[in-house]
Amino acid sequence: MTDAPARLHAQQRAFTAHLRDPDHNAAPDGMDARRLGIYQRLVFNTLLGLLGNGSPVCVQLLGEAAWATLVRRFLAGHPAQTPLFTELAAEFVQWLHHQAALPHPALAELAHYEWVETALYQLDAQPLPPSPGIDPMHAALQRSPLAWPLIYHWPVHQLGTDDAPSQPAPEPTGLLVRRDPDGQVRFAMISPMAAQLLEQIGQHPGSTGATYLQQLAQAHGMAADALRLPGAALLRQFHDNGVIGPAAPAT
Repeated sequence: MTDAPARLHAQQRAFTAHLRDPDHNAAPDGMDARRLGIYQRLVFNTLLGLLGNGSPVCVQLLGEAAWATLVRRFLAGHPAQTPLFTELAAEFVQWLHHQAALPHPALAELAHYEWVETALYQLDAQPLPPSPGIDPMHAALQRSPLAWPLIYHWPVHQLGTDDAPSQPAPEPTGLLVRRDPDGQVRFAMISPMAAQLLEQIGQHPGSTGATYLQQLAQAHGMAADALRLPGAALLRQFHDNGVIGPAAPAT
């Protein structure tokens, strides 16, 4: 009797290993092959539908057969860290970024780009409160948790179209994705330097806009005030759109 829990645990592990990768893991002894086939198809098709629904452009880019093969690799080789379907797509994106070989060189970035929309839509966060009349050049700033700057090597917003590029662009692609008060997630192209500015504000809130611009200019080997005029206009635009606002007072 004392060995019963260990035997049950071993059988469960053998069963789940077989469901994940039936080509390389034998089924537990005594299990009906027809019923096992039903479980295998159920597990795989559920995962295939979940990931495919959130990554339609990836599916289009690869084709359904190659996409199914990729999902099979993920199911067989990735030990999921979450029991939640809503978080499994994030693990898939991270898994793609750690693969040495993918069926398309832009796939990891494209999958992240498609995942961002769902992640931001589901994010439990509130927009920054209105702050009319402030000057973002002189106010201590923070970035809205509902505004994410992104930089990609590939022009991810063009992939999946008939004229999709076959090589990464000469310059990185900068994007700003934000969730507006109406709940809609919207994407806009911005320069990579503007994305870096927003990333800087998000990672190190509490400095003035002028300080962030000086730091960005110096990081790019420019004079300290080289970005002051164009940067001031950009910061005002970001502020008016709710992307940045005054930093919360220190407690």
